[in-house]
Amino acid sequence: MIYILKFGASLLMPPGIFILIFLAMGIWLWRKREKKAAAIIGAVTVVFYLLSTFWISGLLIGSLENKYSMPHSLAGDCIVMLGGGALSGTPSLAGEGTLSGAAGSRMALVAQLYKQTGLPVIVSGGQVYDDSGNEAHIALRELVLLGVPEEKILIEDQSLNTRQNALYTCKIIRDQGWSKPILVTSAFHMDRSVLNFAQEGMEVIPAPADFRTNRPQRFNVNRLRPNADALSDSVIFMQEKLRGVVTRYLGY
Repeated sequence: MIYILKFGASLLMPPGIFILIFLAMGIWLWRKREKKAAAIIGAVTVVFYLLSTFWISGLLIGSLENKYSMPHSLAGDCIVMLGGGALSGTPSLAGEGTLSGAAGSRMALVAQLYKQTGLPVIVSGGQVYDDSGNEAHIALRELVLLGVPEEKILIEDQSLNTRQNALYTCKIIRDQGWSKPILVTSAFHMDRSVLNFAQEGMEVIPAPADFRTNRPQRFNVNRLRPNADALSDSVIFMQEKLRGVVTRYLGY
């Protein structure tokens, strides 16, 4: 019964309510003998619905995440954490500003890796928008609270995207005489990040965090209900693919 209620509730909230509206419009147009328009709306509705289910979004985002697992060897000479968003003015135990959920997951893995390896940490990420927090500054403060000594953390606080993350971080790595970074970022973001670092001539050891779907995928009826988070994952997949093409062929 609980799953039926969950499914029903999902149809009353976006994107489910919009799917019902589009479906009603398609049926109305069909009855008005506007069959071509009805078919177009019907096709769009089906695609929109599928992209809004964890069944499809899981397959899409999983195709990115499944390329990398935890490395068998941590034989690097530094740990690099890429920023993933930060809020300004939000309360924290030590100051203001907090990392987004994705960045927080990356930070947790960085703290674990440091405890295992003792390697120096580079945190990369600036203040992307006027109303957001500086990712590197906030991550530095939070990593210290998690037990990473401040003297073991270097910050790169100017980058605004993954391309600049790689460009500016690789300069720090070379200036320090290092050459084998353990790269921490979200699993869906790892493939493009590895490509950006490779374009700077830097081979990394991928250590993915912030997984968004199960491994392996298991189907159940609940994964067919429309959900805003599932739609967001589908959009993330399309963004990563598009940005990957731009990086690969335009170098940006």
